[in-house]
Amino acid sequence: MKIMKRHKLFEFWNMTSFGILALFVVFLVFPIAGLLKEAVVTSDGRFSLDAFARFFGKSYYYSTIFNSFKIAFFSMALCLLLGIPFAYFYSFYKMKGRKLLFILCLLCTMSAPFIGAYAWILLLGNNGLLTNLLKTIGINNVSIYGFGGIVLVQTMKLFPLVVIYMNGAFRDVDNSLMEAAESMGCKGVNRFFKILITLTMPTILAAALLVFMRSFADFGTPLLIGRGYTTFPVLIYNEYLGENGADYHFASAISIIAVIVTGFFFLLQKIATSKFKFTISAMHPIEQKECHHASGILMHIYCYALVAISMLPQLYIIYMSFRKYNNSILLNGYSLVNYQKAFSKNLLRATNNTLIISIFTLAIIVVLAVLIAYLVVRKGNAISNLIDTISMLPYIMPGAVIGIALVIVYSHKPFCIAGTLVIMVIALAIRRLPFTSRSATAAMMKISPSIEEAALSLGASKLKSFVKITVPMMSSGIISGAVLSWVSIITEMSSGVILYNNRTITLTIGTYVAINNGIYGVAAAFATVTTILTIICLMVYLKFTKIENVRM
Repeated sequence: MKIMKRHKLFEFWNMTSFGILALFVVFLVFPIAGLLKEAVVTSDGRFSLDAFARFFGKSYYYSTIFNSFKIAFFSMALCLLLGIPFAYFYSFYKMKGRKLLFILCLLCTMSAPFIGAYAWILLLGNNGLLTNLLKTIGINNVSIYGFGGIVLVQTMKLFPLVVIYMNGAFRDVDNSLMEAAESMGCKGVNRFFKILITLTMPTILAAALLVFMRSFADFGTPLLIGRGYTTFPVLIYNEYLGENGADYHFASAISIIAVIVTGFFFLLQKIATSKFKFTISAMHPIEQKECHHASGILMHIYCYALVAISMLPQLYIIYMSFRKYNNSILLNGYSLVNYQKAFSKNLLRATNNTLIISIFTLAIIVVLAVLIAYLVVRKGNAISNLIDTISMLPYIMPGAVIGIALVIVYSHKPFCIAGTLVIMVIALAIRRLPFTSRSATAAMMKISPSIEEAALSLGASKLKSFVKITVPMMSSGIISGAVLSWVSIITEMSSGVILYNNRTITLTIGTYVAINNGIYGVAAAFATVTTILTIICLMVYLKFTKIENVRM
C-alpha cells in the first residue's frame, strides 16, 4: 500500500505540478517576499514600518493611488460607452468591411500603449500637428498632457478590448430570446438594456475589470504625458530610479501596497464572475440585419471614425519617422536619416534583443501553458487550482513591481543575473504567461477525455497520448495565445525599464530612451520598427485564428 502511494506521489503529472509550483515560488513568491523584507527591514537590520507611514503620511504619495483609480475608472467607463455600441453594430448588422474593422481593432489592442502616447504627443503636444491646426481657428487651450490626455490615450487603446469581448458575448446570445422579447412588446432600446445587457453582464463585468486593471497598471502613458499628474506605477518608478538616488526601502513599500491593491482587484474579478455566472445555449445564433438608410450610415461613420482615431497615432508616427529632424526640432523635407541615426543608437541591438528575448520567453511560456492547461482541466486538484491562480496574478500587477522584486532578490550572489537577458526573460515569462495559459485551457476544455482514453486502450502511455494526441488538438488555442503573448512581450516596457541596461536594450526601451534624450526622429524610427513587428505578429495570429472567433 505504501509503495502504491509513493508511486502515485511520484507520478509524472504530480511531479509536474510540484515542479511548476516550485518555479512560481522561486521566481514570483520568493521575490515578492524579498520585496516585503526590503520594505519592513531598514539598512541597519531593524524592523520598521516607517516607509508605509511615510507613504500614508503625505498626500503627494497616497494621492497617486486615487489618481490611478480616477484614470482607471474614467477610462473603463469611456471604453464601455464606446465599445459596447461598436460591438452591437458589428455583431447585429451586416457592416461593410467587417474583417478590416475587426483587424484594425486587434491592431489597436496589440500596439504598445507607450508608443501610442508618444504618437499623441506628436499630434496634440505643445507643437503637435492637431494643436497647430486648432490654433489657426482660435482654439488655444487643447493639450494632451495631464489627466484628460491620459484618459484619452488609454480609452483609444483599450476600447477595442471591450469590442472583442462583447463581440464574443453577443454571438453567444440565442436569437429566440430576442424574438420572444420582441413578441412581448420589448423592442429597440428597451430590449437592448433589459434583455441584451442582462444576458451579457458577465462579459461586461469581465471586460470592465480587465480595462480597469490594465489602465491602473499602465506605466508608459502617464510617465510620458502625465506632466505633474503622477500615478501609482510612475511613483514606484520614480522612487526606484529617482534623480536624487534610488530609495529601495521606500520603493519596496510602495510596491507591496501595489501588490495588495492589485490582489484586491483580482479577488473582485473572481467574485464578480462567480456571482454573475450562467450559461446560454445559443441554438439559434443572432441573424445579422442589413444596414439601411440614415441609421446604417451613422453606424458605419461611428465605427470607422473610432477606429480611424485609434489608428491615427500609429500611422502618423510611421510618417514622422521619415521626416527630417534636428534632435527635437522638426525640419522641412524627408529622408532616411532617422533610421541611420537609429542604427547608431542601438536599433540593431535592440531588434536582436527583442527577438531573442521574445523567442526564448515564448518557448518557456508555451511549455508551461500547455502543462498548466492539462493540469487545470484534467487533474483539477488543489495544487493545480493554486497554480492557475498564482499564474494570473502577475498579469494584473504593475510591471515595475515584478522588475523591482526580481532585482532585489537576484542581483546578489549566488544568482547575480540582474542586467542580463536571463532576468528579462524570467520577468516577461511570468508576466505574459496568462495569455497563452488561458487560451490553451479554453482549447483543452473542448477536447473530450474519451479521445485520450481510446489512445490508452490501444497501448499508448499517458505521456505519449498527451504529446501525440492532446497537444496537436490544442494547437490552434496554443498558437493564438502564444502570438498574443509574443506581441505583449515585444511591446513590454514597465518591467523592462527597471531591468534593462545598454546590453539588454529592447525596441520599446530604445523608443523611451530616445524620447528622454530629445531625439524624436530616432524615437519614431524605433517605434515604427516595433509597429512592423506587431503587424507581423497579428498576421501570424490571424493565420491560426478565425477572424470571428477571436477571444482574449
